[in-house]
Parts: sequence; C-alpha cells; structure tokens
Amino acid sequence: MAKPLTDQEKRRQISIRGIVGVENVAELKKGFNRHLHFTLVKDRNVATPRDYYFALAHTVRDHLVGRWIRTQQHYYDKCPKKIRDGWQVEEADDWLRYGNPWEKSRPEFMLPVHFYGKVEHTNTGTKWIDTQVVLALPYDTPVPGYMNNTVNTMRLWSARAPNDFNLRDFNVGDYIQAVLDRNLAENISRVLYPNDNFFEGKELRLKQEYFVVAATLQDIIRRFKASKFGSTRGAGTVFDAFPDQVAIQLNDTHPALAIPELMRIFVDIEKLPWSKAWELTQKTFAYTNHTVLPEALERWPVDLVEKLLPRHLEIIYEINQKHLDRIVALFPKDVDRLRRMSLIEEEGSKRINMAHLCIVGSHTVNGVAKIHSDIVKTKVFKDFSELEPDKFQNKTNGITPRRWLLLCNPGLAELIAEKIGEDYVKDLSQLTKLHSFLGDDLFLRELAKVKQENKLKFSQFLEKEYKVKINPSSMFDVQVKRIHEYKRQLLNCLHVITMYNRIKKDPKKLFVPRTVIIGGKAAPGYHMAKMIIKLITSVADVVNNDPMVGSKLKVIFLENYRVSLAEKVIPATDLSEQISTAGTEASGTGNMKFMLNGALTIGTMDGANVEMAEEAGEENLFIFGMRVDDVAALDKKGYEAKEYYEALPELKLVIDQIDNGFFSPKQPDLFKDIINMLFYHDRFKVFADYEAYVKCQDKVSQLYMNPKAWNTMVLKNIAASGKFSSDRTIKEYAQNIWNVEPSDLKISLSNESNKVNGN
Repeated sequence: MAKPLTDQEKRRQISIRGIVGVENVAELKKGFNRHLHFTLVKDRNVATPRDYYFALAHTVRDHLVGRWIRTQQHYYDKCPKKIRDGWQVEEADDWLRYGNPWEKSRPEFMLPVHFYGKVEHTNTGTKWIDTQVVLALPYDTPVPGYMNNTVNTMRLWSARAPNDFNLRDFNVGDYIQAVLDRNLAENISRVLYPNDNFFEGKELRLKQEYFVVAATLQDIIRRFKASKFGSTRGAGTVFDAFPDQVAIQLNDTHPALAIPELMRIFVDIEKLPWSKAWELTQKTFAYTNHTVLPEALERWPVDLVEKLLPRHLEIIYEINQKHLDRIVALFPKDVDRLRRMSLIEEEGSKRINMAHLCIVGSHTVNGVAKIHSDIVKTKVFKDFSELEPDKFQNKTNGITPRRWLLLCNPGLAELIAEKIGEDYVKDLSQLTKLHSFLGDDLFLRELAKVKQENKLKFSQFLEKEYKVKINPSSMFDVQVKRIHEYKRQLLNCLHVITMYNRIKKDPKKLFVPRTVIIGGKAAPGYHMAKMIIKLITSVADVVNNDPMVGSKLKVIFLENYRVSLAEKVIPATDLSEQISTAGTEASGTGNMKFMLNGALTIGTMDGANVEMAEEAGEENLFIFGMRVDDVAALDKKGYEAKEYYEALPELKLVIDQIDNGFFSPKQPDLFKDIINMLFYHDRFKVFADYEAYVKCQDKVSQLYMNPKAWNTMVLKNIAASGKFSSDRTIKEYAQNIWNVEPSDLKISLSNESNKVNGN
C-alpha cells in the first residue's frame, strides 16, 4: 500500500489535471518548468510553495494573454464612443494610467489639507481641531515660453490619504471601511467635474475647490517665508511685503475659498490682527468674472460649508458683518440694498454668494470682454460698482497664436510669414500689414488653397471616423463649444432642418452645399443639453441617409470634442457659428480662433463678437438678431414663443416635425421636453432670432458663391485679429491688476554665458 503523501509533497506534485479547458497538458507542464527555472530562477530542490504558485500563475497567464489581446482587439473594433445611439455617455478617461512624462512629483513638498472637525475658541486664539487630514502631493509641469529660455511652473495637486489613515480601524479588523475611507480621501483629485445635482457630488465639488486652494496657499506662504521678503521680527514673519510679491487671480468663483483660507492662515496661524490680515488679503486678490448666468454663479449651502469647513464659515460670517456695517453706514435706511449685497442669501435655505465674497475680498474685479464687463458693472453687480466704481475693469480674452495658428495651421502661418515676416508670431498686431494684400488676387488664391487643403485633410478624418462621405467643396459650417441652452445649438439645428426641408421641397433648385459640424460636451447632470445632442444626432441620421439630399447637406456631431480635435476642425472651417443670445456669452475664445484661421463669423452682438466687429468692421461679419437692449425690451414686454411659431411657416414646419416624431419615429415623444422648453421656458429666445438667423444664413450662401469676395472678407478678418492675442491680455493683467511690468528679457543659458565671457 502506497504511503500517503504529505501536504508538502502534494504541493510539489502540482496536479493540473483539474484545470478546465486546457488544450495541451504537456504544454502547460513545459511552461510551468520554464517559468520555475527562468522566471523565478529556482529548481525543485530549493523552490518554496510560493515559487510553485508563481510558476503556475505565470503559466496560466501565458494562456490568458492570447485571449486577453483578442478580447481587447474585439472591444477596440467595436470602439465604444462618447456618443452611443445618439446619446452622450460619460466614460472614465484614465489619462495617467501610463504616467505623464512631462510632470515631476514633489513629495518633499507634500502638505496637509484639513476637512470637517470643529472650532475651539481659547485665550490663545481660535483652533480648528479634530479634523480629517488629506495630503496634497504636488506635481510640477514645465511651461516653456516662446523663444526666450523661460520655463515657468504649473503646479497641480493630487490627493493622498495619510499612511496612518484609519489605521486603528484597519488594525481591529475593519479592513473594508479603512480602504473605503482611503478611497474617499483620494477621490478628491480622481474625479473631474462631479455631477453636483446630488448632495454627494456637491460635497465632493466643494472639497475639490478647497483642497486646491488650501494646498496652494500653504505653498505660497512657504515660498514667501523662504524668500528675502519674508523677514522675521521676533517670533513671527513680517507680511507687510506680501501683496507686493504675491498676486492671486481668482479665475471665476471656484477658488473663492482662498479668501477665508488666507484670512485663517493670517489670523489663526500667523496671529495677525484681523484688520491687518484683511488689508493684506484684499491687496493680494483680484477676481475675474466669467459668467453672468445666475445659475452659474456659485452659491454654496451654509450647512454644507459648516459641516466641511466650520472655521471658514465663521470667517465668512465675520467678513460679511463688517461688510454690511459699512453698507449701513453709507446707506442707513436702505434695507433692500443690504439684502442684495450680503454675502449670505437668506431666501429659502441659507447660501453663501461666492461672487459677492470675491468682490468684497478683492482689490480689482474684471470681465472678459467689453460688453461683458459693462453688464457686470451696470447690471449684475451694480450695487458693488456704485460703492467702488474704480474696482471694476475690463480685460478682453485672448488666444495664443503659437498653438492656434503656428501649430494647428502651419500652411496659413507660413503664407503669412512669406508676406509680412515672422515677427507677427510674438506681436500679433502686425497682422494689420496684411491689409496691403487685399487687392492681390494671387495671394487671395493662395489663401483659398490653404483652406481647401485643410478641408480635404479634415474630410478624410471625418470619413474615417464617422463613415460619412463629405463633399470637401461644400461650405464647412461649424459650431463647437459646450452644449448649453444659451449658446443656442438648438437655433443651429432648426436651421439645418430648414435647409433639409428646402432641398426636399425643390431638389432641383440651386443650393450651396454645406457640411454642418456641431461638437461639444454636456455637463453630466444637464438633461436639456443631453437632449439637444440627441436631437442633433437624430437629425443627422435622417439628413445623411436621405438619397434626395445627397452631398448637398451633411450633418456631423463631433463626439469627445477636445483641444486635439479643435486643432483639426478650426483650420478647416469656412463659417464660425457664434450665436448666443445677446448679453449671455461673457467673451468666447473659439470665435477668436476661427477668425485667426480664416473663418467668417455668423453671430450675435455678444461677448467678444462685438470687438471682433469693431476691429474688422461689422460689414465683414454676418451679424444678426437682437442686441442686448432688444432682449431687455422683449423681457419687459413678455416673450411669447407661440407668436413666432404661428407667424413663420418654415419655423412651424420644423417644430411640428420634431414634435411629431419625424426624427424619432420609434419614439415620437422623445423630444417633448425640448418642445415644451422652447414654447414655455426658453430664457434664450430661440424663436425670436430664428427669422433673422435664417435670412443671414442666406446671405452667407450668396457670398460663398463668389470666391473672390469671400476670400477678401476672410483676409480682412485675419488682418483684424491681432487684438485677440493672449500676449496682449496677459500684458494688461500684469500692468493694470498685478502691478508687474512685462519684460522682454531673454534668460541666458549657462553655455551662452560662457561664450559671452570668452570661455
């Protein structure tokens, strides 16, 4: 009778007979021995049970890999997209999976960021205690200047749980809770743009805003103390020079918590008197407003801030009290003004108005286009501008010509350089020299050739990605931007359906071929924006598959719109759609990119369109629709969408088609929410501008049939786009807000210095 095998001997035997689905047992044995000897560098005399496990695991994995690769290839061929069945679908973009070669982690500068806890007032000062700590790990990305040897730093922060995070829970066996808590801490920098329709999303968003602010301010204080300006007197640092050395620009309200955070550092940690701390804080901060839409101006629930940042709520209350005391002193009987200007909104549940906090805590407030800054000063924040009129400025946005011309449109950049030299790259105002070529037919033809080459290239890309045959000679009519009701992608869509109906009504009538390209993303929780995307893709399905339409009209929705895709579509565009309701778009920068790259603009007098019209001449843009005063007058009168619907037969037909399921035959009521909004809740008055928009589009088609006139207008626009360089914008910020004089100094490299010194 055979002697029973010990457990050790059983392990050494390593039976593989029970593995299901193994094609070749001998091959597995051979693989096992190969991994034991060559992967683990062991033989059976010295191998441990762990070695046998790893040898078998490697062997099985070898057989999985082939299937793994084939599976991934299958998924790749299926190619899951951002748009599925016409709907936007959010997918995780694990862009750091393989690391980022451009960034450098700086663990030596890791900083603690505190949340929750409670506030304790003592004789020695106020303390924020019993907090939950998350570590902020900095990552530095070099940002090189153009041809000047300067390389600045962009510092981003990654959330990390401390090593001892809930170690007590872990040690007593609550492993799952410890891991969940760690994940919650690190989620702060893991999820971009959480859906804040829900409480959990709101809390995460507020955590993100404070996390970045707290880490950055600690870092700024550390650097200031390490500099020659952070002199010490006695036990503490003297901060008198802080505003002279530190300028913090609040880019919209998202970093507004920097104001109470800097006050907390100055008062609670550095022990400065409140009045001194407030003086330094106001001199340090400036605020850029980026939107006048009420729903986009952040208002955080007081109970959420109290839970997450209890000390900061106390500081905000104190700031507000002193602010209101000042208002009472200036306007003693104006109770309504007090309510309007308070940092705390009392209607319903209490909320903190973050824009008001930014204005009160900053020395300068600016908008990002002339018309926007005027609206900010005279309407949205009128009470504040009456109090401190000199605090309000304008800084019109700009774009970098290095990326948005040289990099994305080298053909046009080279053509311009041949005519006026290369200095325009660093001084875009030199584009005005192109005016002298307006009568040069050869140059106009060369300009058109560059555009056609870009269109051919983009046509090939579209045909490959979207399987739609594009007519490269058609007019490329493009609207790419965030999907939002105020940007009125719906107005564009209504025009597309109008063109479709005209072709169907009279197929033999002359029609200027168009490829309408719409792209952008909707916020995850924005239902109406997602419905607009579905409508556009549904219209595209009908138009693109109608043989009667053929190559006259095609509609493409660009999914996953991003910078790399913008670099392809912008140089290929003939017509740029900038059609927001007058008074709603702060500035826009896409409008500038299209202008610089030789697209003509159809747009309202909104945002930077106004200044583009001033620079190029209004006759060189296709301007239509209501102006800001017209919109205000219509609001006062009362906007009745049904009046336009009943008065305009083409509009009525389009709306009826959408409403009756022409574009969604399997689900006729699919777009009922859009129809209901357009008739009863349309703040952005799509129907009111429909007739003017369609007539203006007819003018566009008419001009497109005259290539010389079209290209002359293109050249006038390019020549007038010099104002919209970000170089000009940043110079204005530096001189008028940060009190820094821009320098043309080119930093010498060490080897250049050696050459100068004769070494």
